[in-house]
Amino acid sequence: MAMTKQFAAIEPTRNEIDALSGLVVLEFGTPWCGYCQAAQPIIEQAFSHLSALQLSTLRHLKVEDGSGRPLGRSFRVKLWPTLIFLRNGEEILRLVRPTDSDSIRIAFEQLQH
Repeated sequence: MAMTKQFAAIEPTRNEIDALSGLVVLEFGTPWCGYCQAAQPIIEQAFSHLSALQLSTLRHLKVEDGSGRPLGRSFRVKLWPTLIFLRNGEEILRLVRPTDSDSIRIAFEQLQH
């Protein structure tokens, strides 16, 4: 799957996230957040370096976060954007406010091993 550009209209539940199979990048943020907007080009650049096979096995979910949003609280998200890399519903690693595409690409590699 290619990079998702829009935030999900309906937030999934934690149980739904925990039950996901395969590789998932869960991105928390908001469309109006300056840090989130600044990170989008580097996230897109990191996705552009993935092979077609890698893209076919990776799901990208963008979740709008904020006060009172249960999914972000369950992952203890404090700053945006936060990228959480999941394998079969289990957190493998996270990046908070990434500033370069290399760190995201390295996280992709770690997720796939």
